[in-house]
Amino acid sequence: MIRGFLALLVFVVAVAAAVFFADHPGQVEIVWQGWQVETSVGVLVAAAIMVALIVMLLIWAMLLIVGSPRAILRRRRDRRRRAGYRALTQGMVAVAAGDPQEARRYARKADALLAEPPLTLLLSAQTAQLEGDETAAKKFFTAMLERPETEFLGLRGLLNQAMRAGDRGTALRLTERAMTLRPNTPWVVESLFDLEAREGRWTAAEETLAQATKQRVIPRERAGHHRGVILYELSCAAVACGDRRRGVSLAARSQGLVPELATPAAHHAKLLLDEYRTGPAARAVERAWRTAPHPELAQIYGMIHIDETPLARVKSFERLAAQNPSARESHVALAEAALGAQLWGEARRHLEQALKAPTPPAMMVMRENSALFSSPPKSAIRDGDHAGPTPRLCLLMARLEEEEHGPGDATRSWLDRAAIAMPDPRHICTACGGESLQWRSRCPHCGSFDSLLWRTPAWAATGGTLPIVAEAAPTDTRELPTTTTASN
Repeated sequence: MIRGFLALLVFVVAVAAAVFFADHPGQVEIVWQGWQVETSVGVLVAAAIMVALIVMLLIWAMLLIVGSPRAILRRRRDRRRRAGYRALTQGMVAVAAGDPQEARRYARKADALLAEPPLTLLLSAQTAQLEGDETAAKKFFTAMLERPETEFLGLRGLLNQAMRAGDRGTALRLTERAMTLRPNTPWVVESLFDLEAREGRWTAAEETLAQATKQRVIPRERAGHHRGVILYELSCAAVACGDRRRGVSLAARSQGLVPELATPAAHHAKLLLDEYRTGPAARAVERAWRTAPHPELAQIYGMIHIDETPLARVKSFERLAAQNPSARESHVALAEAALGAQLWGEARRHLEQALKAPTPPAMMVMRENSALFSSPPKSAIRDGDHAGPTPRLCLLMARLEEEEHGPGDATRSWLDRAAIAMPDPRHICTACGGESLQWRSRCPHCGSFDSLLWRTPAWAATGGTLPIVAEAAPTDTRELPTTTTASN
């Protein structure tokens, strides 16, 4: 539209000029070097315009001749760039389709057509990973570190490789470098926290957790649970260094943040007991029993009242059981106290009630970052009443029969049932499914932080009888991002 307006304007000016010179012809005389030219003003103007047009045409032709090679090269470069981007796109599609040969072919074509390595390094690295050549992939990711525009992407590729290889030291260094580049990136903050926790760098992990909470990378409720577990580890470290006062303070704060975990509460009570503060120690156990009835707490409670007579111990355990009267562990603790006091009838009554009480819900194995939750997803827990004998209850019944009636068929029957009974609850990792008889802040099998739940295994709920898996050294083959969480 603008061009049409300009053309019309030029035409109008030309017509106006022609009309003007026609109405005012005038005369022009030019004398130069013996030459004399006489003409009208209109003819002179027309001649000047013609000369100007000829000069412009000559200049345009000269520029065309001089610039042709450059224009040809530019058009050729543009064609190569378009073909290179097309090959790059097709290579990415081949990677997504899982076709390593096609991806490799397009990667080479894109690399030959595009004179911009950052665009092809990622495709080459992904193609190498698709072919299973981790060495070549590492070479491409390392090359990406040398360019500011691809450094962060290269760090993530190397980080995933380190995590799959279980090299958490290298992964931690790479994550710290990524943190300096993009400190507000959620997966970087979460991965740094996860790696620091796995490596037992509790002070650094607490600081990173605070940053993650502030940035809302980790939900506040889950962050509070993580912090409680970290405070438990810091308490253990303080006690190991001889700072018992700080250890007790940290243990109390830990118990308040993770009331569903038995081990931090037992740790707190034991520290108080070591200082001969039996009253606060007993109250710590009783408070924990309301949400986490567990054999470990019952053991500590027995140590608190070890100097009492058997009958007085029964009364003490009645106070403990009153905190959570419907729990199976309450009946078991009272039954053991009654056995110690030779109250056979009372012991039998509580054991029979324990046999009817449900065990903790069955926990299915969750293997894909399920430990990112402060409590397991509903799909991870099988609801239902899993009441019935477990080896521990069978052995207590056998002990009762033997102590009350002496060795006999009843004792042997309960011992036989112990061999085929549904296994007792144990700590199950929501990340790898590994089992442990002791709670730890990190899974002894995969190293996941805060991922152990006190649950009945899912295979036990279906009637299986598998042994406890031996606790192994932590390994990690997960890709990013990850942090973990669970409750006891």
